[in-house]
Parts: sequence; C-alpha cells; structure tokens
Amino acid sequence: MPMYATTRIHDGLAFGESPRWREGRLWFSDFYRHGVFSVAPDGSDERLAYEVPGQPSGLAWLPDGDQLYVSMTDHLVVRVGPSGTAVHADISPYCGFWANDLTTGASGVAYVGNFGFDLDDVVERSGFEGLFAAPPPTTNLVVLAPDGSVRQVVPDLSFPNGAVITPDGSTLIIAETLAGRLTAFTVAEDGTLHDRRVWATLEFAAPDGICLDAEGQVWFANAATNACQRVREGGEVTATATTTQTAFACALGGDDGSSLYVMTAPTSSRFHAADTRFAAIESVRVDVPGAARP
Repeated sequence: MPMYATTRIHDGLAFGESPRWREGRLWFSDFYRHGVFSVAPDGSDERLAYEVPGQPSGLAWLPDGDQLYVSMTDHLVVRVGPSGTAVHADISPYCGFWANDLTTGASGVAYVGNFGFDLDDVVERSGFEGLFAAPPPTTNLVVLAPDGSVRQVVPDLSFPNGAVITPDGSTLIIAETLAGRLTAFTVAEDGTLHDRRVWATLEFAAPDGICLDAEGQVWFANAATNACQRVREGGEVTATATTTQTAFACALGGDDGSSLYVMTAPTSSRFHAADTRFAAIESVRVDVPGAARP
C-alpha cells in the first residue's frame, strides 16, 4: 500500500477549509481570518479574494463562472460575479448550527451541509467522549436549484461534510463525519438525490473533506488523526498520506492533477483556533490524478 508524507507549503492560517483547484491556483477558505484566499501551486503568493464577515466555508463555481461560498454563521450561500456579490440562498431554516461544506454539479445545482449542532461547545464541555454519550443530532443536506431556490432537503445525515460528484454526474458521495462513513446518492436529472447507500464504512476515522481520483477512489481527510487516506468503494484503504497536524480537508490539483493538497491544523475548535495562526497547507505528489467535481 502506498505511503506518502506531506510537506508544508504554506503556514499562517487560522483554520483552512474547502481547498479547490481552479485556473492554476489553489483556492481555500480560512474560517477565522474571515476570507477566501488563493495560492500558487507551491503555496506562495497568497492572495485575498474577498472578506467574509460571516465566516467562510464551502467553495464552488457555477457554470457561468460565478463563485459560490458558504457564509457559515448566518447560514447563507453567497454568489460572487462580475456584477458584484449577492445572496444566492438563505438555508437557515434547514440548519441545526453553522452551514458548512458545498459542492455544485455541472448544471449549477448546489449541495450544502451544516453541522447540525454546536460541536465545539459539546467537545469543550465534555470532551470527544461527550459526542457519543448519546447519538449526535442529525441534520439536512440542502439541494439548491441553479437560481438558489431550495429543490430538496435530504434529512438524517450525521454531520454532512465534504462531497464530490463523479465525472459522469451520476453519483454524489458525501462524508458523514460523526458516522465514520462515506454515503452515496444517485443524482437525478434535476439534481435531486435518491437511492441513498453506504459507499464505505471507515474504521477509526472521522472523514471530513474529500476528493475523488481518476480511478474512482476517494481521498478523505481523517479529522481523527494526522492523515489523509485513500479508499475504494466498500471501505478498503489503499493509500495513506501522513500530515504534520490533524487533516481536515483535501483536494487533488496541480497542472496534472496529481498534487494532493491537505488543510491541516492543531484543532478545529473556535475556542482554540480563532486567535491562532498555526494551521497550514500541506502537499505531496500521488500516483493517480483527480477527476471529479469539485
């Protein structure tokens, strides 16, 4: 089984999320620096794209090139384009706590998750054991039409997190962080989700951000440890990339799609990360390039 070790290519983040490779640069959100940024492939030349007072998370693009981002604390999906910035959707009625990750299909249908409950508060008061003293609350995945209207609400997901859509557009795979699994849905022509099924059950893992490679395997950032792992459908781990800190999100990019970028940090807790700058972007070359949305 291939074993990789990442190296740090960019330091000074508070908490990086939602890495996306686009037009020769790695884009990402930083929760507690309240901005969307991009860097060059080697981690240099950091640029602030725009500030997000409501704390940014998921990033995606629409077919016309406009960008979407999730504004976490006010539960908004915001659209950014040549004509300016506007609210694309308000998903607050469907959120148990902060809005979180985001992906879009080729038609512009968007999929947005949320925490479901105040994870940081539970862990601060009771430790990680407190998360499982009783079953954690489940929450919704919201499916947005290209115009931002709510097309579907998919219930009963356990901390829905990173998501990818297969290149043929037929399947969405999403990480359920607190259930330790990757879940798949069939994507209908209108973008709605059906035929829910377990894609992979993961042992000793809290899958956070994910990306898909050209062999149909998923890399997931394991928020329970300092590693990203590659897994095939059914749950067999086929590669591991160790990181210097806890791994929270990952993306495949670079000119040939074979650079694995990982967002790492000592912690995701707002009580401990918000005023620090210890998070980083790490990277390593892998054997199989990326192929998916995002």
